[in-house]
Amino acid sequence: VFQNLQKAECYFTNGTEKVRFVMRYVYNRQQYLMFDSDVGHYVGFTSLGERNAERLNSDPVIMESRRAQVDTYCRHNYPIFAPFSVERR
Repeated sequence: VFQNLQKAECYFTNGTEKVRFVMRYVYNRQQYLMFDSDVGHYVGFTSLGERNAERLNSDPVIMESRRAQVDTYCRHNYPIFAPFSVERR
């Protein structure tokens, strides 16, 4: 049985003042690729992840879309996430 997982996470600090978007890619319980909005690009953790990171980082359309997800995904859905989140200051 093989497992392939993509997980999007939003971290809110002081409401929507500081928002961080993280997209993790996991295959068989091993994280091989991650996008972090604080870093601003993909980071690979395995040889497959490093090749994918190079490919994705060189595509300006994908990078613009990922960087914009702080606003389009996290801040847009903040009213939904807020009742279930713990405030960080």
